[in-house]
Amino acid sequence: MASMEGKHGACSPFIPRRNSLRQTSAEIVNEARQFLRVQSTQRPLTPRDGHRQLFGRSSVRADGKNRPPSTFSLHAQNFDAPDSRPGSGTRLSPLDHKPKFPVPYDADDPISTFPKPPADPLEVQRGRAGARARLLRAGSLTALSPVEHTDMKESSKPGPGQKPPSATQLSNTDHTNTRPLKPGPRRTASESRIMEPGADSGLRPTVGRAGRRTELGNGDNTTNKDKDAQTLVWNNTIASLLKQLETVAAVPGSSEGSVDLLCDLCDSLHGTLAEADMLGRRCKRRSGILRTLFRLIDLNSAQLNLHIAKLCLALCVSGNNLLNICKLIFQISRSESNDSLFRNNSIIDSLLGVLSNEDVSSSGETLLYCVGTLKFLSGNNAILRLLLDKNCIGVAQKLIQRVRTVEDTHFTIAGHMLVQLTATLRNLADHPDSRPLFVSFSVLPELCLVLRHHSKDQDICTNISRIYSKLSSYSECRLALAQTPGCYQLFLELLSKHHKKQDLVVRFLFTLGNLTAKIDESRQQLFQCERCMDTLLHLYNSYQRRVTSPHTSSRKDAPSPSKPPVTEQEADDVLVKLVRVLANMCIHQAVGPALATNTSCIRLLMETLELRSVQESEELLVNVAATINNLSFYQDQSSAVTQSQLTIAKLMLKLVLSSSMDAMLEATRVYGNLSQSKDVRDFIMQNKVHQFVVTLLDSKSTEMCFSACGVLTNLALDPPSRASLSLEGTSAKLVDCLRDFGPGDWQLAGQVCQALWNMIGGGSENLLDPEERESLLEVLSTYLEQEEALKWIENEDMRDFHRACWELEFLPVAQKLKRALQAPDMTA
Repeated sequence: MASMEGKHGACSPFIPRRNSLRQTSAEIVNEARQFLRVQSTQRPLTPRDGHRQLFGRSSVRADGKNRPPSTFSLHAQNFDAPDSRPGSGTRLSPLDHKPKFPVPYDADDPISTFPKPPADPLEVQRGRAGARARLLRAGSLTALSPVEHTDMKESSKPGPGQKPPSATQLSNTDHTNTRPLKPGPRRTASESRIMEPGADSGLRPTVGRAGRRTELGNGDNTTNKDKDAQTLVWNNTIASLLKQLETVAAVPGSSEGSVDLLCDLCDSLHGTLAEADMLGRRCKRRSGILRTLFRLIDLNSAQLNLHIAKLCLALCVSGNNLLNICKLIFQISRSESNDSLFRNNSIIDSLLGVLSNEDVSSSGETLLYCVGTLKFLSGNNAILRLLLDKNCIGVAQKLIQRVRTVEDTHFTIAGHMLVQLTATLRNLADHPDSRPLFVSFSVLPELCLVLRHHSKDQDICTNISRIYSKLSSYSECRLALAQTPGCYQLFLELLSKHHKKQDLVVRFLFTLGNLTAKIDESRQQLFQCERCMDTLLHLYNSYQRRVTSPHTSSRKDAPSPSKPPVTEQEADDVLVKLVRVLANMCIHQAVGPALATNTSCIRLLMETLELRSVQESEELLVNVAATINNLSFYQDQSSAVTQSQLTIAKLMLKLVLSSSMDAMLEATRVYGNLSQSKDVRDFIMQNKVHQFVVTLLDSKSTEMCFSACGVLTNLALDPPSRASLSLEGTSAKLVDCLRDFGPGDWQLAGQVCQALWNMIGGGSENLLDPEERESLLEVLSTYLEQEEALKWIENEDMRDFHRACWELEFLPVAQKLKRALQAPDMTA
């Protein structure tokens, strides 16, 4: 007969083998199955906001203070008359002073009010400059004249993009002063910043600081040849298209047909300008085109306005006009019914171009509405695919970097933009094809930097927590996030700072649970962060729903009852994710023993078991039981689980007796570990728990049978318990379990043989009737033949795995059991 010490070592299914020389894949699987288990849970769902607004109803900015509006009205009068700024794109810094004009400027007749040239040549130069400034000043929209089709007015009245008349020409129209100009010293063209009107300086355009060409003159950067070509295109095509636009728009009561016609005319105009290379600021009569387009906005057609916006962006509007165009597009995107218009229009490319090229510090509000539009559109699955194809994630990542560089001086608008950007990325993260892009563009580490700079902004933090909770479920994204320096400490700080914001807390906890579920280094890195357990246990205590009762208030160590900050379901959701983090952390060999000695942690887990019912909090209680099971693996005198094992055994009764199979399974696993203690084994037998465990052998679940065999293996150590188990027909059920599940699960088959070995007292007792013994010998003889046991495994990789399990887990104990059954005293 084997010694009791040897039997005890063999009987415990939760103690790893100490004499194994090598660890095979089967042993790794065995350890994961028997001892420490990773917990999984569902990702928190992000409800769609039915109202498309810059900031949703749950936003801290929803009060409307210090934030741009989501609703507004736009009309033609909101747009500025097109300017004649140089077409090079080089922006000049504003002057410190405003020039004073000698006489009031008449927008209707600029020639009559043009200043007369003074006698002093230097004053002549200044007069010319002043006149030029007045001619280039934009008038109000209400003073805009209709598009002209004759050359008479164009020659008498300078238009945008045209050179003003020279000083000599103007003096010929001045009949009050015919005094000739005195000759005097003149600055050369290279010395003067203003080119002589009508003169050819012979200079080439210079290169500005930014590397762009800086044109001298009145902003018309086209050559004479180009001007002739543009004039030809204008006279032959563009003027006619503009006239048709005005004619159709002037018809009262726009119909669907007229809107379609206007859209077709806009497309024709766009195509003509593109073919003639007149888009951007290269068209000398660009202002006339924009005037006509702005008037069409008052027709209030989303379809037409989108065509207008696309053409205006192609003509490179700037300043207030660019802002209003982006507002117009934003306004259209607020209605889901308009999403189809964006799918059939290249306006998304234009928006991404604005995001890539506009300056963040000077065009912050413009970019805000531009990103807000993309946020709305990314909620549409069809457009979401388009955004990915057009590199929206790459554009967003670059914009985030630019926003971070100006947030010190423009912190408010930077925060508003980041809310829209992170919300857009949150929607993009839903698509499977976005995950490699988030990794390749290093978006996840970039978002950590945003979190550090905007840790007080709940909207930004919540959006990023949603991104992480979505992406951390996938291996490539999880690895990228785990390798981000300081992310664990950052998450803990945010959990502490925003502990009352449930939707943020639950998502960061879910992310930490994903990281600790698969990456062993993450378990230790998280645990070693400053105030890690203090933060997690503070959250646990805050969301622990308690009721004031004599039972709870009488306990000296019970925390004072606290008012739940959220609903019962939301509080449970936080605890499910938090307990999962604890269960995964204690898998690490260095973290587990430390957590097992944390009395506050064990007390909170036990309190949850006491306060909750399986019917209302099934997932939470299953996770709590799994955490206790993992912690019970580290059994020594300093373990708080060991010190409270009888109390825990009592609390597990409600799970065993529930109708939840998951709860029964986890409770059985806990009993499998705790039943190594004689006190717990006596409690199980006294409370008839063994009868329930025996019935679990009839389950069709291999996991349920495996856990039940672990408990029965330990209970069969005690002779009185063996007798009671025999009366319940335990041996016959074990033989049936071996016959049914053995060939498909050799770990379970080995555990069944171990339970049977203990049931016969290591060969010292004959508690099997002859029929059971013969049936068991027949099954063992069949399964001990390797070729017979593995013949139905077709997959070669799985064959190797099953062979390893058969050799390590089943063969040793099955051979020992067969020899005992064939002994003379057993056959008598």
